[in-house]
Amino acid sequence: MIERGDIIWLGIASGLAGGLVGGILLGVGIALVLSRHAAGWLLMLPAAPAGALPGWIMALRLGGQLR
Repeated sequence: MIERGDIIWLGIASGLAGGLVGGILLGVGIALVLSRHAAGWLLMLPAAPAGALPGWIMALRLGGQLR
């Protein structure tokens, strides 16, 4: 059974992991775009969806405990 503390830790962990992944992609992408490399856009555009991916995976793993 999933408890309230598990949901709180899921929120904290997914926020931290998502912020790190999205922030790294955004930061490196902006640096590449500012140095006139078109490949930077390939990192910047999917930064937000890629930042949500770790939290989604963690939530699926936690939801799997209900079965």
